[in-house]
Amino acid sequence: MIDVIIDSLTDSIRLLPFLFLTYLAMEYLEHKAGAKMQAAIRRADKGGPVLGALLGLFPQCGFSAAASNLYAGGIITLGTLMAVFLSTSDEMLPIMISENAGIGLMAKVLAVKAVVAAAAGLVIDRVSGRKDRDLQIGHLCEQHHCHCENGIWRSALHHTVEIFAYILLISLVLNSVIAYVGEEALGSLILDRPVAGAAIAGLVGLIPNCAASVAITQLYLDGVLSAGAMIAGLLSGTGVGLLVLLRVNDDRREDLRVIGLLYLIGVAAGIAVEALGIVF
Repeated sequence: MIDVIIDSLTDSIRLLPFLFLTYLAMEYLEHKAGAKMQAAIRRADKGGPVLGALLGLFPQCGFSAAASNLYAGGIITLGTLMAVFLSTSDEMLPIMISENAGIGLMAKVLAVKAVVAAAAGLVIDRVSGRKDRDLQIGHLCEQHHCHCENGIWRSALHHTVEIFAYILLISLVLNSVIAYVGEEALGSLILDRPVAGAAIAGLVGLIPNCAASVAITQLYLDGVLSAGAMIAGLLSGTGVGLLVLLRVNDDRREDLRVIGLLYLIGVAAGIAVEALGIVF
């Protein structure tokens, strides 16, 4: 057990400088471009799902939350909201960058997410129609819990410490399981069951917390999750976006529809990735 703790601490601590620099760059981007991105998506009209899918790829902690507010306020459509939610990667990019996962891997994952998000958003708008909704200005002022008001340095440090804690916890649990169960036995439980793996990862992704994307990304990089399961979990994950939607949107049937669509689209895409043999 002591070896497990030492290995987990060593692996996690070495990521700290890379995590901090990544979050510092993300905070700078959000401060400089966040308002412009929100304004652009408001003006997108029928192209909203495509633009939402592209903008959702940018690693900003508040963009999925902003999309929830814009949807609750009647400014963007359901298809655009779903496109942003599906393309949002939350903590995936910082983890992959800090783990030196490679540009090729990151580009492929983001491309799959963008294509699925844009296509799903366009279909949803086509099927559900572009219904006008009552504008609720009060919803647009919700806080996103991104700690952005403290400046980019303190905010980046807060994110680094928070995600470091999640990575350390996940590493401790995973290394303990591997030590007592065995890596091959653990991998066979998920890797040999692509449909079940995608279904489980999709449920984990729905957890409205950054820990979900941290766990999914870390487990994939450690060889425990398959590519399809990773895609399923990352597509259904929205960071804090889903949590904000539940708080600002009073129509619970609508909220449940969003959750159901996120899960079904994510799992279906994950299964498709496995069936097509797509390798990242």
